[in-house]
Amino acid sequence: MARYVWQPQPGPQTSLVNCPVDEICYGGARGGGKTDGMLGKNAIKAQLYGKHQRAVFFRRKQIELEDAIARAHEIYGPLGWEWHDQKKTYTSPNGATLRFRYLERDKDAMLYQGHSYTDVYIEEAGAFASVGPINKLRATLRSGHGIPCQLHLTCNPGGPGHQWIKQRYIDPYPDGMRVFKEKLQGMNPGSFIENRFVFIPAKLKDNAYLGDDYVAKLRMVGSEALVQAWLQGDWNVVDGAYFSEWRPELVLQPFQIPDNWMKFGAFDWGSARPFCYQWWTIASEAVVRRNVVVPRHAMICYREWYGAKGPNVGLRLTADEVGKGIRQKTEEKMSYHVADPAIFVEDGGPSIRERMGIPFYQAKNKRVSSAGRLGGWDILRQRMVGIDGNPMIFWFNTCTDSIRTIPMLQHDETNPEDLDTEAEDHAADTTRYAAASRPWATQQAKEEQLDKWDKRFMAAEQSYYDGAGSWLAR
Repeated sequence: MARYVWQPQPGPQTSLVNCPVDEICYGGARGGGKTDGMLGKNAIKAQLYGKHQRAVFFRRKQIELEDAIARAHEIYGPLGWEWHDQKKTYTSPNGATLRFRYLERDKDAMLYQGHSYTDVYIEEAGAFASVGPINKLRATLRSGHGIPCQLHLTCNPGGPGHQWIKQRYIDPYPDGMRVFKEKLQGMNPGSFIENRFVFIPAKLKDNAYLGDDYVAKLRMVGSEALVQAWLQGDWNVVDGAYFSEWRPELVLQPFQIPDNWMKFGAFDWGSARPFCYQWWTIASEAVVRRNVVVPRHAMICYREWYGAKGPNVGLRLTADEVGKGIRQKTEEKMSYHVADPAIFVEDGGPSIRERMGIPFYQAKNKRVSSAGRLGGWDILRQRMVGIDGNPMIFWFNTCTDSIRTIPMLQHDETNPEDLDTEAEDHAADTTRYAAASRPWATQQAKEEQLDKWDKRFMAAEQSYYDGAGSWLAR
C-alpha cells in the first residue's frame, strides 16, 4: 500500500488541488485546512512542473509565517526539499522553489515588481484592509514555460479586509463553487485578458483532523458570535463591529420626500481612496414607513455618490470634476453643505473646496468624546439608538455603499474608542460630518433647542450663501 507524505482530504481540499481557475479564494471558516491545502497543492504542482515552478507564500507579519513554515517542514522535508533558512526558501530536488515572505505595509508589494512567479499564496487575506497590495502582486504571475499561473487566497470572516473579501468572493454566490469571469486590461490599449475567480468554502467539519478540542480553544480567544462566524463561515456576522447599534430598521424603502423638509449635503474627499457625497433630509413631522416610525427631526440619507472603482479604491477624479458631478446630480435646493475639513487647506494654491465650486461649511471633526464633549461617533451612535426604540437616523436602501461599509467597520486596535481608519470608512466619515452638523442628544434634546439652533445656524450661513451667488439658491 502506497504511503503518502500528504494528500488532500475529500471535499474542499481536493477541489482546491484540482481547481485550474486563475484566482481562488479558499476557506471562509476556521479549521478548514487552509494552510495545509495551499502547501500541499504547491508540492503537487512542483512535482509536475519542476524547476519552472516558482511560488511565494505571504503573510501580513513575519511572526505569522512561523506556523506555516513549521508545517512546511513536515511536508517538504520528507519529500527531499532543501530549506535555506536565511532566504526563507524551500528548493525541491527537481528545482522548484517556494519562498516565504511577509507584507507588513501595503507599499511592500511594490518591492516585488519585476519578479516572476507561477503561484502566489496570500494567507489570511482578511488581514489586508485593502485589496491594493494583492492586486499589485498579480503582475508577478507569469511563466515563459506554459505553466498555469494562479493567485490563491485564504480567509476567515472578520478582520480589516472583511468588506472587500465579502463583496468580491462571497456576495456573488455565498455557497461558492461557481466560477466567475471578468475582463482585465491588457498591455495594449483596447486589449483585455479574461480572469476567472472562484470561492471554495471550507469549514471545520471538512477537516477530519480537528474537533471539539479545537472549538474549545477558539472559544477562549473570541466571542460567541465571532466563534460561530469562524465555524460556520458566516460573513454576515460582524463581531466587534464599531457600530453595534446598527440594525435593519435603519434602512428604508425610498419614498417621496415632502417639499417642506429641509435638505443638506455632506462630503468626504478622496482621490486614490473613494470620496463620498450624501444627500440628507430632516423629517419635519413624524411618518411611518412599513411599520418603522421616522420621528420628527430624524435624519434620512436619501441619495449618495460614492466615488469608487473597486473596494476602497478611488476614481482619482480632480476636485473640479467631483464638484461638477455633485452639481449635476443635485436638482433640489440644498440648505447647506458640510465637508471634510481637509478640503479647506490652502497649500500654495486654491484649496480643494475652492476648486470644487461648492460653498461648503467646514465640518466639526472631533471623532471621539473627551472632556465632557461629544465626538462625532457618539453623536452618530445616539441617533442610531434613537428614542424609545425609534432610530433618529436612516438610509434609503438605494444608498448601497453606506449600507455595505458602515456596519462592517471595526474598532482600531490601538485606540478602541475610534474605528479602524485603514478600513473603508469614507461613508462613515461623511455620515459623521452630517450628524455633527445636526446636534442632538438622546432623551435630552428638546425640539425647542433644535429649532433655536436651526435658526441661529441658518442666519449665520445666509450671508455667506447670498454673497457667494451659489447655484443652490435657485
